[in-house]
Amino acid sequence: MLASLRGTRTEQNFSLTSVQDLAGLRAAVPIRSYDDHAAGLHALAAGDERALLAEPVRSFVKTSGTTGVPKLLPVTDTWAREVADAQALWVLAMVAEQEAVTRGRALTTVGAATEGLTPSGKPYGSNTGRMQRAQPWLVRRRMAVPFDVFTLPDAELRHYCLLRLALAQDVRTWTTANPSTLLVLARAFQQHRDALERDLADGTLCHGPARELPAAWRWRWWLRLRRRRLPEWRLTAAWELASINCWKGGAAPFFIERLPAALGATVPVREVGISASEGYFAIPLHSSWTGGVAWADGHLLELVADDGQVFGLHDVPVGATYRLVISTTAGLLRYDMNDLVRVEGRYGATPVLSFVGKGRDVLSVTGEKVAEAQAAQAVSRSLRGEPVGFSVGVRLAEVSTYVVAVEGAVVDAAVFDTALCALNNEYASKRSSGRLTQAQALVVPDGTFARYRAERLAQGAVDGQVKDPVLVHGEAFERLLAGWLEVS
Repeated sequence: MLASLRGTRTEQNFSLTSVQDLAGLRAAVPIRSYDDHAAGLHALAAGDERALLAEPVRSFVKTSGTTGVPKLLPVTDTWAREVADAQALWVLAMVAEQEAVTRGRALTTVGAATEGLTPSGKPYGSNTGRMQRAQPWLVRRRMAVPFDVFTLPDAELRHYCLLRLALAQDVRTWTTANPSTLLVLARAFQQHRDALERDLADGTLCHGPARELPAAWRWRWWLRLRRRRLPEWRLTAAWELASINCWKGGAAPFFIERLPAALGATVPVREVGISASEGYFAIPLHSSWTGGVAWADGHLLELVADDGQVFGLHDVPVGATYRLVISTTAGLLRYDMNDLVRVEGRYGATPVLSFVGKGRDVLSVTGEKVAEAQAAQAVSRSLRGEPVGFSVGVRLAEVSTYVVAVEGAVVDAAVFDTALCALNNEYASKRSSGRLTQAQALVVPDGTFARYRAERLAQGAVDGQVKDPVLVHGEAFERLLAGWLEVS
């Protein structure tokens, strides 16, 4: 990893030429945030090749995380190989467990690999699109939909075209980062049933949202527009899905629990691994896993305990939760991911990690520190009906109140409050002492969460990675309660 910094200003700034081991690196470089890296990353995007890296930059990955201004992260050949090697191991483990995935097509929801150019003329785009484009030709041939579907700018049109093209294929595996994206597409499948049935029956792509599709795109895909009639109108009747692949950590279980009803049957769900635009960190070896074996041959991973003690993969204790810090061959040096991971055990000598949530993504008015996974579990226990989406926020007052905002269903506020007390003893303490009042529940207008997704996409987020806003802070929560009417 240090070799990627030879001759750069980063090496000079931290006097890294004499660093020989991990202890030396920790002594020379403090744990750093994105803001600490920003100047070097901006200089790199502007064409200053020696600002951060000794190796040439091929492109940039655009990431906005869950909120905020999009960031550009460099892609080098070495870093790309490290990520590809981890991805290949993940695929091999999936095939070893579910050989049926090799018999049909793979449906993968990704972002556009190229969205624009940096000031220095280098392309930038989504990491999922980059990874798909980097797959071998034989693997790309198995993709159920052409890559250019994901370049369509309108989300509703993009989702319709994806479904129309994929419904004509024998799809055996469906992959996306966020399970809520699967629910969005399942709702689109039902919403546009009449149009999809007509297009499938006629071998066309001209009904529903596809009325807005330029004719040139239809000609581009005309060989894929096979006729088909589904025996039943459910996605698991259209496809023999052997595996669904998505995140399973944090608040994801809430959405995964709703997949059987949305798809029409239960399908094994496999963790895609602990990964991000910054790299690939842990590889699951079985669909029952919610985490994975730390990728020790990839990036340098460090784990920081609550008391600030820093561990490596070789000496980290099992059974506790840590903050993930990474160093990569793409210029990130002791970079704080703001991700919490739990060390579940060891596979041989290597830790098995599960994703807990974002380190600072908690609601806390009086020290209760409610995590998104706790909020999602409490909503799940108190829910009547199937929601389009939900969020939890706080209305500040002399005695503040937790509020659940839900679209398309009803939450029993008293049950939610009791459940959250059981899940978070600090919340229970604050409730019993009168520092928080009993939680409330509100129904938000139809279309609220669709407008939220539209806003996130307009801000530069990748379609398949848009997370539902489980926890919402401050003024943003009041906007949510108003139906997210201000869409960028």
